[in-house]
Amino acid sequence: MDKPAKNDYPLTELIARRWSPRAFDGQPVPTTALRSALEAARWSASCFNEQPWRYIVARRDDPENFERAVDCLSDGNKPWAPKAGALLISVARTTFSHNDKPNRHAWHDVGQASALFTIQALSEDLWVHQMAGFSADRARESFGIPEGFEPVAMMAVGRQGDASDLPEKIAERERAPRSRRTQDEFVFTGTWGRKAEW
Repeated sequence: MDKPAKNDYPLTELIARRWSPRAFDGQPVPTTALRSALEAARWSASCFNEQPWRYIVARRDDPENFERAVDCLSDGNKPWAPKAGALLISVARTTFSHNDKPNRHAWHDVGQASALFTIQALSEDLWVHQMAGFSADRARESFGIPEGFEPVAMMAVGRQGDASDLPEKIAERERAPRSRRTQDEFVFTGTWGRKAEW
């Protein structure tokens, strides 16, 4: 299913195509494509070049770890996300390695790395749905995430499936048109709330 952005200004094709499907085909993710997406994350920008991102990867063809990842999902994501070819948990190191001081930019940097992961994955026709709906405590316990690292989000990755295979309520959301705030609502100049006139 294609749901291209109805953009007001020109966008590169991959960004215009990107959206977060819930229908996956249940097939494993090809190793090379997954490694390429992780390589894109590797080269993301970060504060002091800290590279605070870490990813726990649970592939469908590794059933034990995949089931542990599924167990971390919220009830709202369990009806569809287990059909993905892989589930990932993004994790942020919360302090700088050079001085052990708090890195308040860590979550920003993890988000940037995940965005590059998503665009690279899409170039391989792999779709990514990033999820806040998961138990960080369960992820920490199940995968042995140490102190000083915080689970940030989960990602379902795979080839698109058929929306008609989803439970009806979720299928309705899948088919719904995409929407976004206009730039006037989030781009300010001079003072907070003053829209850019350029």
